[in-house]
Amino acid sequence: MRRSKLILAAYMLGVFLSGGVVGFFVHQLYSIHLVSAKAAPCDPNEYRRKYVEEMRSRLNLQEDQVQQLNAILDSTRLRFREFRAQHRPEINAIQEEQVSKIRSMLSEPQKVEYERMRAEREQRSRTAGSPQRW
Repeated sequence: MRRSKLILAAYMLGVFLSGGVVGFFVHQLYSIHLVSAKAAPCDPNEYRRKYVEEMRSRLNLQEDQVQQLNAILDSTRLRFREFRAQHRPEINAIQEEQVSKIRSMLSEPQKVEYERMRAEREQRSRTAGSPQRW
């Protein structure tokens, strides 16, 4: 009788341990490795340096071609800045229209919280130093 209890205990321990081992490996196999969507904002100059380096290496650009590429990128950057400056008033007007429409649909307590949300968002964007898209 004692021997059968010992064998039963050994089987139970074996089943428990094998279940643990199988569970561990299944968890490792099916676990999702999360990726953060909050990637650090890319510095435009760093992005440009990587872009130029990739163009140089993959296309085997000569030094004069790299200089031409930099001139093209400088010209394009300037044109985008001029375009943004020219259209900034229109963008601001569209954003203000959106804000006024949202305000008009809110109750007084909601308006207070909305203004608090806007102030927090503006503060975060200032402290993060993120460049404006427009």
